[in-house]
Amino acid sequence: MSISVILGDITQCTTDAIVNAANANLLAGGGVCGAIHRAAGPQLLQACRTLGGCQTGSAVITPGFDLPAAHVIHAVGPRWWDGSRGEAELLRSCYNSIFELVVQHGIVSVAIPAISTGIYGYPLEQATRIAVGAANAFLARHSHVVINFICFDETTYAAYLGAVSQQTEQVS
Repeated sequence: MSISVILGDITQCTTDAIVNAANANLLAGGGVCGAIHRAAGPQLLQACRTLGGCQTGSAVITPGFDLPAAHVIHAVGPRWWDGSRGEAELLRSCYNSIFELVVQHGIVSVAIPAISTGIYGYPLEQATRIAVGAANAFLARHSHVVINFICFDETTYAAYLGAVSQQTEQVS
């Protein structure tokens, strides 16, 4: 199984696909979504407009256009309210949707940001446990895929390292 945790800029990743922490209308927003749209160029927005949006907990795919990655997987994570509105199930579904697209499109390397932890307010520690758990479950069936969690800041990087370490210890 191959999971890496990397501190860096997802728009510079040379993986087959990068994941965009998208909003439901798939339009350029702030944070990682805005950075990906800027780096990909205006064709990304045009492609997203043809898709008609994406439901929370789901993902869709477009070409990467001016990005080093061939594909962008747009994943819509949930907003955090208080944990009682199905947020964990929606976030898990979001990651499962990403991995379904990875299989469908023959992607062997993917870079994923910390979905829902920015302006959507999902608690970082909880979100990283869900992300790493979903990745481990996927890799148990598709061990040839390389999953890179790309962290924009030190706090997120430390949370992902901790989640990967904890889940590795539980498996051992």
